[in-house]
Amino acid sequence: MARTDKHTLPKDFESAIQELEALVSEMESGRLNLEAALAAYKRGSELTAYCQKTLDAADQQVKVLDGGLLKDLPLEEDDD
Repeated sequence: MARTDKHTLPKDFESAIQELEALVSEMESGRLNLEAALAAYKRGSELTAYCQKTLDAADQQVKVLDGGLLKDLPLEEDDD
């Protein structure tokens, strides 16, 4: 896996998720030494924070576009 500089932000949400999934897979493999595992964990924490901020911003945009009112989805009626 190509390493991204730990201070570099991903170009977008999807890239962050892809890098995070690769880190998790690498960590779950059990092939990392302690130092590499700690570095992967730290990068994963940074990516998680980036993703959370991105999702929070998207949530705020949806609330603004929706006039601040979240609407319940209509329940589908059973045809039985």
